[in-house]
Amino acid sequence: MSTEELPPRESMEFDVVIVGAGPSGLAAAIRLKQLNADLNIVVVEKGSEVGAHILSGAVIDPVSLDKLVPDWREDADCPLKTQVKDDRFYWTTATSAIRLPNFMMPPLMDNHHCYIGSLGNVCRWLAPKAEALGVEIYPGFAAVEVLYDDKGAVRGIATGDMGIAKDGSHKDSYTRGMELLGKYTLFAEGARGSLSKQLIAKFSLDANSEPPKFGIGLKEVWEIDPAKHQKGLIQHSFGWPLNNSTGGGSFLYHYDDNKVAVGFVLHLNYDDPYLSPFDEFQRFKTHPSIRSVFEGGKRLAYGARAITEGGYQSVPRLSFPGGALIGCAAGFVNVPRIKGVHNAMGSGMLAAEHVAAALGAGRTNDELSEYENAWRDSAIGKDLHRVRNVKPLWSKFGTIVGVALGGFDMWTNTLFGFSLFGTQSHAKPDRKTLDPARTHAPIAYPKPDGKISFDKLSSVFMSNTNHEEDQPVHLKVADLNLQKTSEHDVFAGPSNRYCPAGVYEWVEEAAGPRFQINAQNCVHCKTCDIKDPNGNITWVPPEGGGGPNYEAM
Repeated sequence: MSTEELPPRESMEFDVVIVGAGPSGLAAAIRLKQLNADLNIVVVEKGSEVGAHILSGAVIDPVSLDKLVPDWREDADCPLKTQVKDDRFYWTTATSAIRLPNFMMPPLMDNHHCYIGSLGNVCRWLAPKAEALGVEIYPGFAAVEVLYDDKGAVRGIATGDMGIAKDGSHKDSYTRGMELLGKYTLFAEGARGSLSKQLIAKFSLDANSEPPKFGIGLKEVWEIDPAKHQKGLIQHSFGWPLNNSTGGGSFLYHYDDNKVAVGFVLHLNYDDPYLSPFDEFQRFKTHPSIRSVFEGGKRLAYGARAITEGGYQSVPRLSFPGGALIGCAAGFVNVPRIKGVHNAMGSGMLAAEHVAAALGAGRTNDELSEYENAWRDSAIGKDLHRVRNVKPLWSKFGTIVGVALGGFDMWTNTLFGFSLFGTQSHAKPDRKTLDPARTHAPIAYPKPDGKISFDKLSSVFMSNTNHEEDQPVHLKVADLNLQKTSEHDVFAGPSNRYCPAGVYEWVEEAAGPRFQINAQNCVHCKTCDIKDPNGNITWVPPEGGGGPNYEAM
């Protein structure tokens, strides 16, 4: 059935439409209602429930939460119960972990005022607060299309049609998507949001910014032996198992009742096509100082997600006619702190204030230039400006020298308000950093033991990932021939390794290798949309409600 033959969509009108029920989207919704209780606000969320697609460390700086919900510490239902008590940094070799003195760290790296917990559960806690104020939240509906008025301004979004078979035909359960129309639309999709990416291209929002940069964060939640649990301890490390030219590091957070969140962040500008972020994470857990923590414990959950790492100089223009980008869709993660929740919430609140002012002045569907002009002078801009050179220095000089220079730069920015390095460039996007496979040797990763280290498929099972099988594949390959002649023949099929969920395979057949996509495994990390060397794979939302169902990530 052609687009012209489809039944018309039903539509609903709101003052503000928000895409994504993560920390920035929910903060924006709550702040809008705090400013004007009469506003009609809707939040649309592609996950099966609020929090289902949320994954973060997470050690949360409460600076924005304090402003949004000042009495959150007294709320018995708030899931943030564990304050950081012990904050450690390590340099790891294959056999040892060398602790770095805390006095060497700039003050902005201190975490003792922060709280450890599940960001997914924080969102589950915030959502009822938004609903109590009158916000409508629609989980299980993916926003798949930006709607424009006759002047080219954004006027809302459309949710995806349901009940489309893999061959494109309509099943008996077919239901047309809805149009959610707003005077302003805020896009809070998280890192590499599918609609945000389209908006950045359409309005050339990145014309004056550096290329976006990303990492992939992999995380597990464990329940460990109570005798080993140190509630309030957090530790970060860099070094082994990565070589000096590959950026990344680990985190280990002890919180709540014998829970430990362990994770590994790997910068996606790595050059070795044989590198596997998932296997590096599993290998990291076998380090002598780490393995002992988990021996006798039980793995409860697994997940992975792309992280924005470009920082200050990669943030695109945030406003455009009819809407704005907020949260990680804009790229507000502070890389050395491994934190973005405070800035995500802060940007949602900042955008809400400018939206409320615009609506109060009788404006609709115009550009929120005031929001764009305000963020760099806000707490968000100041937070990112001080650390703007950490990632590019790390990338240019490697881990040992680059981290030292980044630390020095943070100190000069903190003490004197300037950098001897100016503002460094990121050079090129992550998809252009892979070397041809002939310049590297395959990596022989240790076989998982099923106790501390695990394989991909058993890990995906623990993410509770589920997709309706009879639906179109949501991972779009633009040119299958290019995938064969370049991704396979030149780069040795890195998609099989950079994907943390076993989605991509090159299957050897008599007629030659065939590119197989196991879309049902996809945990929506977006790495393929970032790291494919030709930009040949595009991630689009599957049928609403599909994907991981993280319980406490």
